[in-house]
Amino acid sequence: MSAAQEALGPRQRRIRRLIAWSPRGRRQEGKPPRFGSSWPLVTMPGSLIAYVVGVAACALVLIGWEAAHTPLRAGDLALFAALLAAAVVCIEAMRRLGQPSGVSRDLLSAWWLPIALLLPPLYALIAPFGIGLVLYLRVRRIPVYRRVFSSAALGLAGAAASATFHLAVPHSLRVSLEESHAWLGRPDVIGTAVACAVLFAVLNAGIVAIAAHLADPEAPLAKVLWDRESLLLDLTETCVGILVAVTCGLSFLLLLIALPPVILLQRSLMHQQLAAAARTDPKTGLLNATAWQREADAEVTRALRAGGPLSLLLVDVDHFKRVNDSYGHLTGDDVLRALATELRQQVRESDVVGRFGGEEFTVLLPRTDGDGACRIAERLRSSACALSVATADTQISVTVSIGVAELGQHGHDLFELLAAADLALYRAKDEGRNQVRLYVPRQPRPVDPTATVSEADEGQRR
Repeated sequence: MSAAQEALGPRQRRIRRLIAWSPRGRRQEGKPPRFGSSWPLVTMPGSLIAYVVGVAACALVLIGWEAAHTPLRAGDLALFAALLAAAVVCIEAMRRLGQPSGVSRDLLSAWWLPIALLLPPLYALIAPFGIGLVLYLRVRRIPVYRRVFSSAALGLAGAAASATFHLAVPHSLRVSLEESHAWLGRPDVIGTAVACAVLFAVLNAGIVAIAAHLADPEAPLAKVLWDRESLLLDLTETCVGILVAVTCGLSFLLLLIALPPVILLQRSLMHQQLAAAARTDPKTGLLNATAWQREADAEVTRALRAGGPLSLLLVDVDHFKRVNDSYGHLTGDDVLRALATELRQQVRESDVVGRFGGEEFTVLLPRTDGDGACRIAERLRSSACALSVATADTQISVTVSIGVAELGQHGHDLFELLAAADLALYRAKDEGRNQVRLYVPRQPRPVDPTATVSEADEGQRR
């Protein structure tokens, strides 16, 4: 009797979840956010509140001071309006593509950097607030304090880069709209512009990193600042921003030529982020059920073709409903994220880890037999027991139950493996939870050959 056949009947609803790849989990993720899930500023730590308010106040004070000491010129206003209009066109061109969940990157610095290099610091301070308002109204209505803080951070970084550039190249502010900007092509000016662009990126990242550290002091600061992908994007933004600045220096009408390539680059960047978001579970960062199925199917096919071992783990958090009921769903999400991080750290790069739905995770282990999978599962169970998630007033610890199934021994395709691992998981729960169980096929009851036909049929039904 196969695992799928054994599971049908007593657990038909469960198997329908296996076939449908956890629709219950997708329904839960599709629920509207609960009140307070937007993290209003008043719920943040006092140090973070003071920092956010301080950064915003500093930006507003500098805007007032610069406005009182910066003469308004028609050429500056025209260039500023042209660059803002180009940024708005990019936002509208991207808006129909959608917005990735979580933190997303764009190429709007390609327009802020020319403002910082070619115009007085006042415009670098104002520009992020104008673009931020457009983003809030047209793209995503994140909490207002986050939008204001982000705009203030960009404005302060842009003003510092602008002031530094104009101190190093003092005659840059004296060039009018009609005069030549040939000085932009000098190697020393280009080098200064690159240095100011780096200053802009470092200051903005530093301001945001401090806020992130105050919000979560235990998070690694290095990951907040930069990773390899962020460095590549920052380099791209710097190059594009300097090219746009040189183009504007020749004639701001050339923005009509610079705009399409920037839009194309931004579309490509947004497409990559959307593609990654479509594969990823937003709460845990693991593969979602659909992406996990696709990669797991490929691994199973590869193992069957090569004749190599392959095993599957089905991990379920014990009594997870109690966590949600006692501490709230947001704390429950923190527990899931912590477990997902632990799963990734305990397995190999080649293993396929995903969120199956709700509080369940799946781990596909290529080149691993049943005994090896049980050892890995036991290590995962032990590490989950040692995990502790901090809340406002307590530490939360949970346990997990794990079902294990091996390809060839307990199933010949992904569905049969899932069904076998699911039955093993239920056995672990039935025997007390916080356990690892390898699937053991249930043997049919023997039938007495001397029994009548009706008695034999009754024995088979039992």
